[in-house]
Amino acid sequence: MDNTMRSFWGQRPIDLPCLGVTFVAWAAAFVAIGFGFRVLYNIFLHPLRKFPGPIACHSSELWRMYKIWSGDMPQTVKLLHDKYGPVVRIAPNELSFIESQAWKDIYGHHGSYEMPKDPNFYRLQGKYQPDTIISADREHHSVLRRQLAHGFSERSMQAQEPIIREYVDLLICRLEEHCKDGRAPLEMTAWFNFVTFDIIGDLAFGNAFNCLEKSQYHPWIKAISHNLKNNALMRIIVRLVPPYVNYVLVQTGVLKGRKDFVNYSKDMIRKRQALETRPDLIEGLLKRKDVLTQAELVLNASVLILAGSETTATLLSGATFLLGSNRDALAKLSHEVRSSFNSEDEITLISVNKLDYMLACLNESLRLYPPVAIGLPRLVPTGGHEIAGYWVPEDTSVSVWQWPAYRSQMNFSKPEEFHPERFLGDERFSKDDLTAMQPFSVGPRNCIGRNLAYAEMRLILARILYKFDIELAPGAGEWIKSQRVHMLWNKPNLPVYLKPVKSSS
Repeated sequence: MDNTMRSFWGQRPIDLPCLGVTFVAWAAAFVAIGFGFRVLYNIFLHPLRKFPGPIACHSSELWRMYKIWSGDMPQTVKLLHDKYGPVVRIAPNELSFIESQAWKDIYGHHGSYEMPKDPNFYRLQGKYQPDTIISADREHHSVLRRQLAHGFSERSMQAQEPIIREYVDLLICRLEEHCKDGRAPLEMTAWFNFVTFDIIGDLAFGNAFNCLEKSQYHPWIKAISHNLKNNALMRIIVRLVPPYVNYVLVQTGVLKGRKDFVNYSKDMIRKRQALETRPDLIEGLLKRKDVLTQAELVLNASVLILAGSETTATLLSGATFLLGSNRDALAKLSHEVRSSFNSEDEITLISVNKLDYMLACLNESLRLYPPVAIGLPRLVPTGGHEIAGYWVPEDTSVSVWQWPAYRSQMNFSKPEEFHPERFLGDERFSKDDLTAMQPFSVGPRNCIGRNLAYAEMRLILARILYKFDIELAPGAGEWIKSQRVHMLWNKPNLPVYLKPVKSSS
C-alpha cells in the first residue's frame, strides 16, 4: 500500500500555490454568496423593508461606511429627507427622523426606561471602553451626572465668572494686538478654540493650556482633530469586525490620534489629583473613587474637554460667519450690544442675559450650523415602539439628524436663510416648529453643559462686538459649504477683519 501511495503522490505532486488559490477562490465565492443573500434579505425580507430610502441604503452597510469616511453624511441625509420625507432608512437597520415628535419618542422619558444607546456608535471598543457620562447605562449615568451637576449649576458658573472673564479679557487683548486696525484678517476659528480651550482647562482642571498666552494651539487641540478622524474609522471597523479590534488598534498606537488624546487626558488628571480640593467641574468625579475607576475618570475628563471647548468654539465660528454673511443682522446685533452697556466692565455673565437679539442670533446659528450635525442613535426596545407616528420594530437604530431636521421646509420657513427673528415671534415664521430644533438634545441625557455654553458664547460674542466691527475677509465665502463632518465639524480657516470701535471705551 505504501508503494501505491508513493506512486500516487509521485504521479500527482501537491501544487501548494494552486491549492492556495483554489482555497481563496472558494472562500471568496462563499463570502460573495453570503453577501448576496444578505443583500436580498435586507431589501425584500428585513423588518424595515417598507421604510423609504435608496436601494444602496437598504441593501448593505457599504454606503453608510463610505459616507462616514467621506464626511458628508449629514448633507446627504438631508437630500434623502428632501426626497423621501420625514423618515428615511439610511442603513439596513437604521432610520433617520426629522420631526419634532421624534425627539420625545427617541430621547425622552418612557416611564421606567429609556431607549438604550447604540453600542455601534457609543462603545466602539466594546467592553474594553470605560464608561463616560455619554456612553454609560442609565444607572451609571445617573451617578456621573449627579457628581457633575453642581459644577455646571448657575450658582457655580457665577462663582467661576472671574476665571471666565480673565480669559475673555486676554482674548480681547490678543485680538487688539493682532488685528492691526483691521488691515489684516485674523483666523477666528483658532482664536475661538484658544479661549474656549483655556477656559475649560481652568474650570475643569485648574490648569490652563496657555493657548491665548502663547497665541498658538496646544498639542491636545491637534490631537482632538486626529481623534475625531480616528473615531470615524472606528465606526466603520466596528461594522465589519468585533469591537475588540478597535481596542487593539488604539492600544498598539495604530490609531494614534485616539491614543494621544487619551494620554493628554491622563496627564491632566494626574496634575489635577495633585492639587488641593477646589470647586471645579471635575471635583465631583474625584470624590467618587468608590464607583469610578481611573480609566473612567480619564475618559470622562476627555469628554469634558471635547464637549466644553470644541463645540462652543464651533458655534462661535459659525455665528461669526453667518453674521458676517448677513450684514443687516450684524448691524442690529452690534447696535444692541453697544447701546446696552456704557463700558466693557458692564458686560458680565448676568448682564448679557438681557440681550434678546443676541440669543436669537445664537439660536439661529445653532439651527443653521449645529456643532453636532449628525444623529445620535438609540436602539428601539423589545416589542417595538412608535416614533413620530411610525411603528418601528425592536433593535432598530433610530435618531434625529440635526442638520436635515433644522434645514427642512417641513419644520422651518425659509430654512436655508439666516433669520434670528424666527425666535422672537415674527409673524413671518409663525408656522415654524421650533421644538424640532434641540441642539442640546432632550430628556434625561440632554447636555449638562448647556448653561455654560450659552453663557460663554454670549459673553465672548458681546465683548467682541462691543470692541470691534467685523467683516468677512476674502476666502470665507463658502466656509460652511466646504466643511466635512467626522463626529464634529472639520473647520477650515475663517479669515475675518476686526476693526476697533473708537467709541467703545
